[in-house]
Parts: sequence; C-alpha cells; structure tokens
Amino acid sequence: MASKARMGRDSRLLQLAGADGGLMQFGPDKPLRLDSGAQLAGLQIAYRTYGTLNADRSNAVLVCHALTGDQHAASTHPVTGKPGWWTRVIGDGLPIDPARHFIICSNVVGGCMGTTGPSSIDPETGKPYGLRFPVITIADMVRAQAMLVSALGIETLFCVIGGSMGGMQVLQWAADYPERLFSAVCVAAAARHSAQNIAFHEVGRQAIMADPDWRAGDYALHTTRPEKGLAVARMAAHITYLSEAALQRKFGRELQRDGLSWGFDADFQVESYLRHQGAAFVDRFDANSYLYITRAMDYFDLAASHGGSLATAFTAARNVRFCVLSFTSDWLYPTAESRAIVRALNAAAARASFVEIESDKGHDAFLLDEPVMREALRGFLDAAGQARGF
Repeated sequence: MASKARMGRDSRLLQLAGADGGLMQFGPDKPLRLDSGAQLAGLQIAYRTYGTLNADRSNAVLVCHALTGDQHAASTHPVTGKPGWWTRVIGDGLPIDPARHFIICSNVVGGCMGTTGPSSIDPETGKPYGLRFPVITIADMVRAQAMLVSALGIETLFCVIGGSMGGMQVLQWAADYPERLFSAVCVAAAARHSAQNIAFHEVGRQAIMADPDWRAGDYALHTTRPEKGLAVARMAAHITYLSEAALQRKFGRELQRDGLSWGFDADFQVESYLRHQGAAFVDRFDANSYLYITRAMDYFDLAASHGGSLATAFTAARNVRFCVLSFTSDWLYPTAESRAIVRALNAAAARASFVEIESDKGHDAFLLDEPVMREALRGFLDAAGQARGF
C-alpha cells in the first residue's frame, strides 16, 4: 500500500483500501490514455493484495487474470462465496507464497468487479457507459496495471504471471515495461489471437447482442439484463476450455434420467452441466464487459505493433527471466503458440525456460490441480528469488 507520505504528495490519487487492497482512484488530471486515442478520466482500479512488501520492495508479484477472472485470485469471491480462482498456486507453501511475496491482483480495465468498465458511470452523462465506453486493448489493461503498481510505490516487479488472457498481459508487460520486470511467467497463452479463437468470441458476442434484453448495450437503464444471451456465450466458451478427453471422462453420453425425454430438455449430463455454467455465470459477470474484454483479446497481436516481428517485441527484455508453460491437450492455445513465444525470446537473446505439461484437462488445466505445473512454477520462482536476493 502506498505510504501516507506518498499519498500526501500526490493529491491526484485517492486510495480506499485496507491492508489487503481495495480501490485505487486516479483523479481527472491523470487519465488512462488508450490505444484507440480515447482517454478514461477518473480511472478506478479494484485490486487485492496478499502478503507483505519487503523493505527494499523487491518481492512484488503481479498476478494477471483471464477473461472471466477478477482480482479475487486467492480470496473468497464476494458474489459467489467460492474460493479464489488460483488457490492451487497462491497460498502458504505454494509457488506464490504470501510469506515470501507481496502479491497484487487487479480487475482489468473494462471489467465488472470494481474497475472502470462499461457498467461504470460516465462522468459526462451521469449514466452507465454501456457502448459509449471506449474500446480497450490488452496494452490498455497493462497500462492501467502499471499505474496501479506505481501508485503502490513499487518500481520493479519481482514477477508478473498469468494464464490465458493473463498470459497475454504478461507478454505485453515484457514488451512495454521490460525495465520494470525481474521475471515473467506466461501460462497457456499466445502472442496473438487465432482466427478460430476470434470466431468463437464472435459467436458469444452475437448471442449477447441478439438477446432482446441487451437493449443496444443500455440494459442497465431499462433494469434488464441479457441473461440468456450471456449464458449461451459462456456455454460456447466453456467448451473451448475443456478437452474432448475431459468431457468424455466427466460426462460421456450419460443421461440425466432413465430414458430419453423425446424433447429438448437437458437429456445428457453434459447439456445440464453447460446450462449450469451459463446460469451461474450471469450472476457474477456483466454482458458488456464480456463484449469489451473478448474484443481486446481478439485485437491482441504483439508482433503487429513491432513491425511484424515477435522477437523485436522482446528486444528490450533481455534481462528478464522468462518461464513459458503449455498443456498438451489445450487446443484453445496449443503448445505451438507457446513454442513460437519461446523461439522469439531466444531470437531476442532473452533467458527463457519452457515446459510442456502432459495433461488431458484442456485449456482449463492451468486453473486445476496440476502438480507438474505447480512444481515447475515453484522451481522457477525459487531460483528467481535466490537471484533476486530473497
């Protein structure tokens, strides 16, 4: 947390937080400048912290969340009451340990858990932004995170780590702020979104926008929510997070009851599972945030902004220690994408280790109980910590 002295020197910041995080608000004279050319004034970032920042401020770890994640990486979610989404990696005796690390996780710009997004109030109109919210990019998310880290009085991060969209943020940090990183861990991600991934996202967006309760993005003004469309978007996306083997092992063609319904109810267990996923999702996520964040992922192409060369994007990151992890059954971000990142890092003369983990759990493996992933992270972070001097 930023010291009282620092807060007194900078009247542009208002921090509403306890020892474990809260809200960081930036005044209108410190806007977030976006890739689109727009600016967000009065930016608010919701975040959580775990552990204690050491005396020389060298043990800070920034955890970046995936598409439907949030700042509650290792704490109970206030809406669902469920444990944090990465409690298998963050915790006492785990690779990211609050006894050793000062852990920061913030909700991304465009999100719906306290950080400025389309459901926030537009100061110019006094109404929710809706589709008047400017389009954002992964680089915009990282720019906001850099503002937060600076406001917390941290110059250099010991590590930035994330999976899926979180891994994209890691790569963007390495390209944009290499001087502020000691190490970086990219899990189950890619340096750009594939045509297949863009296609799946478009199906989800169209499902939301086809819902009559979407109201051209102004559903908050009509006290409605496009729950059916958002649920379908979640169902379609969730299929991509699993492997065929995982679906077969969990459900196969098992029926919900004895015999078929001879109708369109959920006859199969996998149908019931997807419907449950969709219904639970709408209780904790905003439909417009889903549109904006998926669009940010689709726009992500790290090489494109560096003359088409991914290696060039990492040229200034030669002193950063990298770890790249992938899973054999991840068809959303297959191992070939991770290998391309490692080749680019090697071409840029950066230090990079790579592990392909045998798993049949699909893309979601990075969120599940994967001992090999856990030990790979532990080994990398322990070695980096020794080199960092703690």
